[in-house]
Amino acid sequence: MSRHATPVRSRLSASQVLGELLLTVGVLLLLFAFYEAYWTNLNSARLQSQADEQLAERWGEDDSGERVNPRQKLTPELGEAFARMYIPSFGSDFQFAIVEGTEDADLMAGPGRYTTTQMPGEAGNFAVAGHRVGKGAPFNDLDNLEVCDAIVVETSTEWVTYRILPIDSDGDARRAEAAECLTPEQAERVTTGDYAGVLGRHITLPGHIEVISPVPGGPEAAPTDGLEGLITLTTCHPQFSNAERMIVHAMEVESTPKIPGQRPAVLEET
Repeated sequence: MSRHATPVRSRLSASQVLGELLLTVGVLLLLFAFYEAYWTNLNSARLQSQADEQLAERWGEDDSGERVNPRQKLTPELGEAFARMYIPSFGSDFQFAIVEGTEDADLMAGPGRYTTTQMPGEAGNFAVAGHRVGKGAPFNDLDNLEVCDAIVVETSTEWVTYRILPIDSDGDARRAEAAECLTPEQAERVTTGDYAGVLGRHITLPGHIEVISPVPGGPEAAPTDGLEGLITLTTCHPQFSNAERMIVHAMEVESTPKIPGQRPAVLEET
């Protein structure tokens, strides 16, 4: 009578199990990174293109970008594009339609306005949120902005130019930096006045919503009479994390009416 050998079952060691788990987690992280950095960008690019096309249609622009039937809608609907943003130092191809609202669906289409803040060109704070990684990543490079770099916002009727406020300096150094691109009165307000504590860029926590107040750091519902026009950009920090927020503040320095076929010279800055 023949005997059949009983197969020996190998046992997985704890290190082998751990290795398999780490491998699986690594694959999942790679897939998530691919989804965030590539797939969501494709979807956001499609939504941004639609938003920009709808904006051009509402403004009555023809194929050359000239306004042929200008109409201004003062109160955009949630998710609706109402302006365009340009940052010349990021290159001539940096252009995003700004939509109303900061919910996930709104920000998939592009940078979104905090609905409780002012509109572009108004006294007070025009605050805009945007993603830093994936979903179009419009604000991926905010950490590269320097003092006096321009942020230009195009509305249906005008071009509004803002300049980044001093970032790390204080006292006389802050005044000197501000004077490079602000009026003497603005430079003084930025140095010793209402805006002395408003930095051009800083990192804060998500709950610090006072950064979008009419004067950043002040009361949320403060009156806007006598205030400067500001723009505030907010995004997640660091990359691939929402633990903190990167905040950028800039002050309005110029507002010019739109003329068909003409663009402001500031858009040529690099």
